[in-house]
Amino acid sequence: MNRIAAAILIAFSALGAHAIAQTTAAPAASAVAPAYDLEQDVTRVMKAFDVPGIAIAVVKDGQVIAARGFGVRKLGEPAKVDGQTLFEIASNSKAFTAAALAMLVDEGKLKWDDPVVKHLPDFQMYDAYVTREMTVRDLLTHRSGLGLGAGDLLWWPTTNFSTDEIIERLRYVKPATSFRNSYAYDNLLYIVAGKIIARKSGKTWGDTVRERILKPVGMNTTTTSLAENAGNPNASNAHSKINDKIAAVKSMPVDNAVGAVGINTNAEDIAKWMKVLLDGGRIQGAKGADGKELRLWSEAQSREMWTAQTPMKISQPKGPLAAARPNFYAYGLGFQLRDYKGQLVAMHGGALQGFYSRVLLVPESKLGVAILTNAESGGSLNALQYRLLDQYMTGSAPTDWIKLIADDEDRRHSEELARLKKTSTTRVAASKPSLALASYEGQYTDPWYGAMTIKREGKKMILSFTRTPDLTGEMEHFQHDTFIVRWKERNFNADAYVTFALDHEGAIEHVKMKAVSTETDFSYDFHDLLFTPVKPAKAKL
Repeated sequence: MNRIAAAILIAFSALGAHAIAQTTAAPAASAVAPAYDLEQDVTRVMKAFDVPGIAIAVVKDGQVIAARGFGVRKLGEPAKVDGQTLFEIASNSKAFTAAALAMLVDEGKLKWDDPVVKHLPDFQMYDAYVTREMTVRDLLTHRSGLGLGAGDLLWWPTTNFSTDEIIERLRYVKPATSFRNSYAYDNLLYIVAGKIIARKSGKTWGDTVRERILKPVGMNTTTTSLAENAGNPNASNAHSKINDKIAAVKSMPVDNAVGAVGINTNAEDIAKWMKVLLDGGRIQGAKGADGKELRLWSEAQSREMWTAQTPMKISQPKGPLAAARPNFYAYGLGFQLRDYKGQLVAMHGGALQGFYSRVLLVPESKLGVAILTNAESGGSLNALQYRLLDQYMTGSAPTDWIKLIADDEDRRHSEELARLKKTSTTRVAASKPSLALASYEGQYTDPWYGAMTIKREGKKMILSFTRTPDLTGEMEHFQHDTFIVRWKERNFNADAYVTFALDHEGAIEHVKMKAVSTETDFSYDFHDLLFTPVKPAKAKL
């Protein structure tokens, strides 16, 4: 593999400049309706969804016809987003993990249906049967039996668990369904996939992706960790809502979750990546040391990645939004697969603190669209997704997706605020905890996460997750033996109920948690935790 990687690097020593030049070239006359005003639509979206900055990349018929930025990198500061402004793309990194595995399959170093334990002998799931039967393919297809986002609190928000610790703790995460029964999005198994890549290449996931994908493709400013962004002034800041008002916040380093997340890129670089994906792994115009066309992976592996592996539930939008309903929806290998206007769309989204992104590929139309944002707005992605697909697939705009989706998002948010208000007003406010507050203090442990503590600081009760520095907050009584913890980091928007269950003697038996709002990101998987009190060790006689 090292020999192949070296040949690729030599062959592409001059490719980067060529690819960058393409991002500023004029589009082919037939590529797009000349009257289309991309800036007008993006500006509308930024205003409608409170997004400070957006970068857009569009590839059509093998040419980059847009790779530019809009808005600002950080709210309140003048620096503009441009085609080279870096954004965290979170789970859009999963496609790079799938591609790296595909390259290893092509080289005969592993097979998609190899048992995971063949390559990671210490790998273990909760169930021994699943441990034995789990394949490399299963790691990428979200059908393991784990619940939605199960175990994500091992890395989200930033924790001090190592990657190996996260993988080791998988054995304590209980499944929600039977193995291969249904789709439920997870991140932990992509972390395992990243570990396999590192094991087979003899280098870290980041180094492998950089040397074998980023450099050959010419993605010269893309990085595989936030640490690599240090010193680059052209990096976007994260933004979140705090009390429904957009604000600049700190980024979330998640170096222990590479494989699932990790890539930071920009419009110019991701345009190059989309060209390779649309061309089945071939790098346009490039030749290897043997004079043959240079491919990162075979056409057979492209078909594998874009073949449905796990069916996904199709939602039933109402009214005008029903036009967006797909006829099929499935997960492939690192890509979601659906149809739109009769054509296959291979796509994925990404979400980390302060950054949302989406990549869409329509092979029949030879179209690729990437949307990078520095805010947490799924609505902005949806609005631009359909607007841009309509424009570049058909050259028309029959539906005002921006207004429709903004109105729908406003309605849903208003309904959630009303629900929360009702919940607050219907609680038994006069109820009191069963025990004195001092009785709730102490250390508690969950089988897969580990310890959290509750202690008094003056008149306040403070709950802290011991391996997650930012998950610390003040507890306030809600009703009976349920409290609400309000996190110090208000941009998490993830306050949670904390409910204590007592045994027949009136002692705390266990503690369960649940997000207060249905809008809380699913990676705050508080509902999967079951904390039990840690009893003090008995003194030795």
